[in-house]
Amino acid sequence: MSLTLRQLKYFTAVAEVGRISHAALQLNISQSAVTTAVRELEEMLGQQLFERQPHGVELTRAGRRFLSHAYAVLSAADEAIRMPHEGVNVEGTLTIAATYTVLGYFLPHHLQRFEQLHPQIKVKVHEVVREAIEEGLITQQYDMGVLLTSNVVLRELSLETFFGSQRRLWVPAKHALLEKAEVTLADVAAEPYILLTVDEAAGTAMKYWSKTPYQPQIRLRTSSVEAVRSTVANGLGVTVLSDMVYRPWSLEGKRIETISLRDAVPTMNIGLGWKQGIEFSPAMTAFRDYFRQLFLEPVVHQGRRRPGG
Repeated sequence: MSLTLRQLKYFTAVAEVGRISHAALQLNISQSAVTTAVRELEEMLGQQLFERQPHGVELTRAGRRFLSHAYAVLSAADEAIRMPHEGVNVEGTLTIAATYTVLGYFLPHHLQRFEQLHPQIKVKVHEVVREAIEEGLITQQYDMGVLLTSNVVLRELSLETFFGSQRRLWVPAKHALLEKAEVTLADVAAEPYILLTVDEAAGTAMKYWSKTPYQPQIRLRTSSVEAVRSTVANGLGVTVLSDMVYRPWSLEGKRIETISLRDAVPTMNIGLGWKQGIEFSPAMTAFRDYFRQLFLEPVVHQGRRRPGG
């Protein structure tokens, strides 16, 4: 097992706020993802980094020592991201298209950081559906798309996938499935199911359900992530969605828990798309380099038909 910047980021967030749940909310990820990262660090170091307290966690002596090193590594990584751009005053306009889910739950933070690095680049963002992004990239209405790459169809596009968000089962607090050692899609099929439809989520869900002998008992179809969150939190059903859109609390202040499924459920993959063979402008290069440096080594492939994401 190798150390990752993501593990360090999650560890420092927990150290700063003193609660795993609050760190997860701050990072816009699931609580289980933070817990896993901390546990992996502790296993790798062979030392306990936090002591669990009734109202949160506190750093151990080893945790306090490690925290200073973690800050140093993250600072060095941030500096490495900035270094290629120092002394390079990239100017221009960049027209980006993004889908609803990407714009709502992934892109804003990165746009803010990118504009800090490149204040002379004017970024224009359009929210459109995946099919319109693909067509707009081909016609060069948009320079680049930030989208769910696992849904892309057109072969004329080049893609780089930077990030895969794990899909997990969402249940209300104190749900009976939280007591089970393992949960499968067979268990989920016995529950009323809330089906999200936005960004082809319904099609994606039915594809992985179709590989099982089971079918979800759909109680509600909705294009609203907040409607899904509220109905699950109020005990009206369960759903399977990605960590990227997970928030532990509904608008009514009710708790939602996540469960990792034993069955193979595909990740929701996010990345960049552009027209094959196009000459990159300096602004396009800077935008792609930002994500490459942040997410390290992306998987590069040509556009082709894939299962939905």
